[in-house]
Amino acid sequence: MSSQDKPPSYGPGGRGFYGAVTVSERGQIAIPAQARRDLGIEPGDKLLVLGDPEQGLALTKLDLLMRNLQSGAQLLEQLQQHAATGPARPDADPEDQGE
Repeated sequence: MSSQDKPPSYGPGGRGFYGAVTVSERGQIAIPAQARRDLGIEPGDKLLVLGDPEQGLALTKLDLLMRNLQSGAQLLEQLQQHAATGPARPDADPEDQGE
């Protein structure tokens, strides 16, 4: 295994550190091969570049973000339904519901 293909260092939440890259004069970077393999990034995949002034840049596959947004929308819908009906009180007596 070459130094280029050493396993990533995983931290909290299973996040990996794959090394450092250098930005070319044209503003390009190369995503490390191990990161591409681990994350299933293939030629032609659409990646989104996200940025935060305090946290920096992040790359994500478009289809992964869409799945996460869809799951988040489903969760939001469930929360909205729950809020509209009000939470059930575990200590409530079902016979007192008519009062």
